[in-house]
Amino acid sequence: MEGLSERQYAARVGLSRGAIQKAKATGRLVLHGDGSIDAEASDTLRAQATDPSKTRKAPKPKLKPVPEAAVSAVGETLREQGMAAPPVGSGTTFLQAKTANEVLKAQERRLRLQKLKGELIDRARALSLVFRLARQERDVWVNWPARAAALMAAELSASCSEVVGQEIVVEPATMQKVLEKHVRAQLDDLADIKPDLR
Repeated sequence: MEGLSERQYAARVGLSRGAIQKAKATGRLVLHGDGSIDAEASDTLRAQATDPSKTRKAPKPKLKPVPEAAVSAVGETLREQGMAAPPVGSGTTFLQAKTANEVLKAQERRLRLQKLKGELIDRARALSLVFRLARQERDVWVNWPARAAALMAAELSASCSEVVGQEIVVEPATMQKVLEKHVRAQLDDLADIKPDLR
């Protein structure tokens, strides 16, 4: 074979074999005596005979601009690992981006392993548990004055030093001792509240 087959020429010019057969049938290709295609002469003839508006242009690769946040994230990851990071505003090399990607994958695997081992807990769940614990403590303190007032009044009336009119006069030191006693009892009750981490 002197030239190219239909299949070879189709691959060379980026067309289908059917399109090459159609061009061959309409006389837009130069053939050798054995029926094979003369590639250079056929390219020239096709260029002259083909309407430029109907030719397929080779698709240009669509490059999306990389967001600045992604570039800065690559730089942060590299700096965290003690590696050279690109200056802000300059481009990131493929090697730097690939290195940052591998570092992030390793960090993600480490976190996943720690979570499987039970060393990490879900942040939202932890916040919910802390909120519930704080609410329990708040509720206990909100109800405490109503419970403790009657007990303190009884203790203070038994130890009052004098009655002026209808008022009972209590020494500040005595009031402090009674109040401290009841606050400590309340704190002991609060110590019994344990967070349920299930």
